[in-house]
Amino acid sequence: MGRQDTIQTFDVVGGPQMGRDNVPVLRAALAEAGLDGLLIPHEDEYNNEYLPAHNERLMWATGFTGSAGAAAVFTDRAVMFVDGRYTLQVRAQVDGELFDYARLEHGVASWLRENVRPGERIGYDPKLHSPRAVAAIRKAVRAAGGTLVALDTNPIDTAWTDRPEPPRGKVSVQPDSLAGRSHAEKRGEIAQIIADAGADAAVITAPASVAWLLNLRGSDVRCTPLLLGNALIDDQGRVTLYTDPEKITDDLRRHLGNDVTVREESELPADMGQLIGKTVIVDPATSSAWHSQSLTDAGATVLAQPDPVALPKARKSQAELRGTEAAHRRDAAALIEFLHWLDTEAQSGRYDEIDAAVQLEGYRRATGELRDLSFESISGAGSNGAVVHYRVNTDTVQTLAPGTLFLIDSGAQYVDGTTDVTRTVPIGEPTQEMRERFTLVLQGHIALATVRFPEGTTGSNLDALARAPLWAAGLDYDHGTGHGVGVFLGVHEGPQRISKTPNSVALEPGMIVSNEPGYYKTGEYGIRIENLQYVTAPEAIPGGERDMLGFHTLTLAPIHRALIDVDMLSRAERDYMDRYHARVWEEISPKVSGAVKVWLKAACAVL
Repeated sequence: MGRQDTIQTFDVVGGPQMGRDNVPVLRAALAEAGLDGLLIPHEDEYNNEYLPAHNERLMWATGFTGSAGAAAVFTDRAVMFVDGRYTLQVRAQVDGELFDYARLEHGVASWLRENVRPGERIGYDPKLHSPRAVAAIRKAVRAAGGTLVALDTNPIDTAWTDRPEPPRGKVSVQPDSLAGRSHAEKRGEIAQIIADAGADAAVITAPASVAWLLNLRGSDVRCTPLLLGNALIDDQGRVTLYTDPEKITDDLRRHLGNDVTVREESELPADMGQLIGKTVIVDPATSSAWHSQSLTDAGATVLAQPDPVALPKARKSQAELRGTEAAHRRDAAALIEFLHWLDTEAQSGRYDEIDAAVQLEGYRRATGELRDLSFESISGAGSNGAVVHYRVNTDTVQTLAPGTLFLIDSGAQYVDGTTDVTRTVPIGEPTQEMRERFTLVLQGHIALATVRFPEGTTGSNLDALARAPLWAAGLDYDHGTGHGVGVFLGVHEGPQRISKTPNSVALEPGMIVSNEPGYYKTGEYGIRIENLQYVTAPEAIPGGERDMLGFHTLTLAPIHRALIDVDMLSRAERDYMDRYHARVWEEISPKVSGAVKVWLKAACAVL
């Protein structure tokens, strides 16, 4: 397949000219609104990982296309904030004559405290900032002698004359056979959670929660099957869905039934205004400051606590787990075709990172079941593999050259499941250092795959298991070890995670998490081994006193034998690898044939 046929794109968009063209227009809009500055986060009204083109306000103002960042544009100066992943990209895409550069990790509020001038009026769109963020920036602006101004209309939306139309993607029903429960059952469960919290209703602001609650899937954003909108659910399980009614066909209305009302998003403020005297749950982590302030202004009591949908959504039903297993077996066959290609044709040195990403997408498309990628593939050759969240593009693309490692982190959306898998493959002969460090990563991966743990254990309790072999060698990695994953929903899903960062959410049966330790040598190569796995029900251990939970691995693809230093593995670790590869062969070999099947047999041979 040609590059033009792919779902993902690789051409660089944005760039310095965008800021040069648009900053003067924005400054004119600020002057007309009586403002001295405007805060521009990357986030949109829905706080999703991916934004529709209609909501790429930060890119419009600055030219920056990264997935995290912020800017502050004043009438006479501007600053662009990015984290450590984007220090090179920001200089390529954001005009250094228009913008200063600052680190996002140091905090927008800290910069404002030091740089806002007395008397300046700084505007912000309350629909784009969390309550916590607004509290921090308000305090900082006040300390500097300025005034923070909540805006009813975002000046960018006024100045952006060629703004794309809002997405009006097709909406479909997620069948009960795949969801495991009807939306009536789900609404009943969430209503009980609301009542138990002493509340009358909840505002559900996360589109993924809305989609799960109503067994709907959309197509408004890339990589995640969401329809954009919010919902109100009361303690009786009645729901009002706020979205574009044109997306909701007669068939969808029949699916939703009489207890679900569909209204325009523009009607949400008035409806929240009717909640006077009511107690309403709002999640401060996923909602905007606008939601909480609107309810408070209406005379409602805001109960700030986690989205009541998040935890039930994370506990996958048996039907969801069966579907996810089927999706992973389907995806495994495509991935193994690709790994065979990497181990044979791609060893020639004639292919680059984009060729590899396109090749893998082609194998997934050939299943006939691919709905989308679950994220833009991280296809990193050589030194690019050491960039943890590298996004391949035509400006930075490298060849898969002999003597290097190639890291491919990718995933797919199928109607029955979401996949996310990383494999590291040698191009030519790996060095002994590469093999040793790969094996340390593998040992951490095995430790997390095989651990047994009691109820109440959190992901942060387990994180050190995956790091211990690296730590013993004086090495580490600077990302989380595992994130939650949805079912034909977000590839990054909370509230559970496995990370050094403390997390109070216990791992429960049915939760899907990734297992992805890594090692990155800046300027040379990157290593990551990632499988998805789900938490199994507690079981007795012979001779033990407490039932223990564990993990069941979903991802089925060989781990490259040429990178494993078998002498470093314990007998138990070798046995695990042999069992895992035997399972890959047993479950996936019937799905491949010819040279691929011959290759797979060798790739899955005992260590």
